[in-house]
Amino acid sequence: MTGWRRLDRRTLGVTAVLLAGVAVSAGTPIAIGTGSLWLVPAALLLVGGGVLADYVRWRHTRFRCTADRLEIEFAFVTHTRKSLARDRIRTVDLTANPVHRAFGVAVLTIGTGERDRITLAPLARAEAEALRAELLHRIPESAAEDGPLATLDPRWIRYAPVSFVAPVLGLSAFGGLFKVADWFGAGGGLLKWLLNLFGELPLAASILLLVVLAVAVGVVGAVGLFVEMWWHHRLDREPGGTLRVRRGLLTTRSITIEERRLRGVELVEPLGARLAGAARVDAIATGMKRDDDKTESKTLLPVAPRAVAARVAAQVAGEPVADVPLVPHPPAARGRRLRWALAAALAPVAVLLILGALLTDVLLVVAAAVAVVAVPVAVLLARDAYRGLGHGARGRYLVTRAGSVRRSTAVLARDGVIGWTVKQSVFQRRRGLATFTATTAAGSGAYSIRDADAAEGLVFAASAVPGVLAPFASVPAEASRA
Repeated sequence: MTGWRRLDRRTLGVTAVLLAGVAVSAGTPIAIGTGSLWLVPAALLLVGGGVLADYVRWRHTRFRCTADRLEIEFAFVTHTRKSLARDRIRTVDLTANPVHRAFGVAVLTIGTGERDRITLAPLARAEAEALRAELLHRIPESAAEDGPLATLDPRWIRYAPVSFVAPVLGLSAFGGLFKVADWFGAGGGLLKWLLNLFGELPLAASILLLVVLAVAVGVVGAVGLFVEMWWHHRLDREPGGTLRVRRGLLTTRSITIEERRLRGVELVEPLGARLAGAARVDAIATGMKRDDDKTESKTLLPVAPRAVAARVAAQVAGEPVADVPLVPHPPAARGRRLRWALAAALAPVAVLLILGALLTDVLLVVAAAVAVVAVPVAVLLARDAYRGLGHGARGRYLVTRAGSVRRSTAVLARDGVIGWTVKQSVFQRRRGLATFTATTAAGSGAYSIRDADAAEGLVFAASAVPGVLAPFASVPAEASRA
């Protein structure tokens, strides 16, 4: 397919429906509050102007896919042309919101993994799928077996309420409710009404019940968000050496990652999911945007039982990597985590004590309450973070693990490491510790082995990626020979 083609004309209908939805949702509260109908012609003008602008875009936009390049051109008043070399294309993703799906179209986004990307919005669904396959056809065949690697089990929805999203959504819902009430001057009345729901209970008990209600609302929201994002999730290894993730209930998404760009996987265990025995799997791959890269764009498997996550990670990596025995870090690393955690917990307590001494004794009581809760939690998290520290190697991968609130196990291909950074603060040096950071062109760009024994870590880094540290005289001889 080398001739010039146009986008799908149904974009005009999509634009009309979307703008009509915006006009109704934004204009209705204002119309109710003002009791005026002048917004009706304004809404019609918005929809008509938007459709006219989209018609100009559609009429004067064309694209073509040649053997070497993908090009898009817009010629109206000004003339612009953008092209991507096909051998630099790294991602080809399809997205379709409910309106797109109703019209049978999809948005195709083609990127190089840097800042260069072309968006074809919209194309007929079948045409978008065909173009995606055409752009990825150049990839050599993979030796791994093709087929499905994972599909969503509805029972995984039970992990949604234990995420940090639940309380955030609950508090955001209450904040939004009060914001809307303030528009109509009813914020104080709404708070009074909510507190009166609990009868003659003390104020503290009423506030506690409101917090519980907010958390319950957040749990419902978290479940709904999980279902919308991950329903129909499916991870496939496709012919030609690509991994394809498809997901979404209302808005469907299809994300394709070339396996030759993979440099490993990452098992991520947020605290709530870890306590429930679950984890998710992210890809560590080159050619993924870092400026606006969202977590879900690199996620191969949503939060699922850890055994399932370990199996998927092994299938993607090509060998078992979740049960690699890790080298524990020295006790001095535990001391550093305890000191940092206690400092973080006691800092607000110190502020409250100072303010209490200057202003009111009530703040002294609040400071004591915060200390009673924060100090034990800080100690527990610090000890847990230390237990999670470790590093090791298996086959062609090196493994590093760290974190408590968000525990991450990064499985990084040795041939993907392009350098090591070794850092020692004054306090680390006194305790014989160092932080070793593997630099790579994939994922976040750097994966650290934190507070490892300095001598052992240097030997490990030199042996894990032979030759990288060899030019430095400080590398022990046994590490250079490893």
